[in-house]
Amino acid sequence: MKTEKIYTQHSENQAWANNVAFYRDEIKIMEGRLKEIASRNTSDEVLKQVEHFQNQFIIQKTRLDELKHDINLSNDFLEKEIAKNPVAVERRKVEDHAPAREEMQAFEKLYAPLKSEFNIFLSKWM
Repeated sequence: MKTEKIYTQHSENQAWANNVAFYRDEIKIMEGRLKEIASRNTSDEVLKQVEHFQNQFIIQKTRLDELKHDINLSNDFLEKEIAKNPVAVERRKVEDHAPAREEMQAFEKLYAPLKSEFNIFLSKWM
């Protein structure tokens, strides 16, 4: 079992929470642009792509909600660990949250091509 310092994990959780908030904001912006395109273009080709992106954004927002929930659970766990024994907390270690790190990396790996695909779509129809 790999361990990591509590403060290191807390810092990582904060960075992830900031990333989640950023991605949520970015999706809101993309949704706004998608609405603009849908209002200007009513061809079947465009509407199919609009629907595709709407569905993808719903999926990504759901995943971001799950990631945010996992981050909050991790922070709750860390706070309980600190409360158990606040002495020398900067040196204390807990089990590494590698699965959460992998989940965040997986999200980012899937999100990047979607964003790229959407930007190509935007350049074609804006």
